[in-house]
This record gives sequence, C-alpha cells and structure tokens, in this order.
Amino acid sequence: MFKGTKLYSIFTGKCPKCHEGKFFKTSNPYDLKRFDKINDRCEHCGEPFMKEPGFYIGSMYISYALSVAFIVVTFMLFVVYLGLDIYPVLYALIPVLLLLLPVFFRLARIIWLNIFVSYDPQRAKVAQRSVEEKKG
Repeated sequence: MFKGTKLYSIFTGKCPKCHEGKFFKTSNPYDLKRFDKINDRCEHCGEPFMKEPGFYIGSMYISYALSVAFIVVTFMLFVVYLGLDIYPVLYALIPVLLLLLPVFFRLARIIWLNIFVSYDPQRAKVAQRSVEEKKG
C-alpha cells in the first residue's frame, strides 16, 4: 500500500525514513497507559523520533484540524444532507470525539513527523536487510 509515500508511514505507523520500524511502542491506540508513547529511535534505521524537546507541540494544531474536519463532515452529513436536528447530532459528537481522541493524537504525531522527515530508499534497503538477517 503506497510504500515509499508519506501516506504509508502515516496509516501504518511506521518510521517515515525507512518504512520498517514502528513509531509507537504499542499498536493499540486504546491502551490508555501507553497510547502516547513513541520509540526513541527506529529499530531498523536508527532515525530519531524525538527531534528536540517540545518537537510534538506543533502536532496539537494537526490534531485540532483533524477534529474540526471530523466535526464539519459529520455536521454536513447528518444536519445538512440528512436533515436531522442539530442538537442530537452535537450531543452525539462529544462522546465520539472523546473516543477518537487517542486516534487523532497518534495520527497528528505521525503526520507532524512526516512533515519533517522524508522516505529514504537507501535507508529502507539497509533496514530491509536487517529485517531479513533477524529472520534467518
């Protein structure tokens, strides 16, 4: 699926440099004790995920944009297109947004990192070799 693109890294939660290593310590966004924990470095290519202190503060803006986009699309679908009453839709959006918070949080972080780090085919080859060596 689009390997070599930023979309691949974003939707699979893989290292943006080699597309092999895991970005988050756990793949479950609803593991509420660890959903926000990221690995320090890619285990395959060594790319550091924590660029500097406070690096991911900018991802708050992306998380906000994801939430607003979700609200607008949902509002347009249910209120404008289907003609439902506005208040039940708004009341239903609050718990849905709370349930999607860990997903949006993680998406925002990986999107933010992908803005600054691009795929490197050479590192991907080295990472692929290290994966193959570990297997066999």
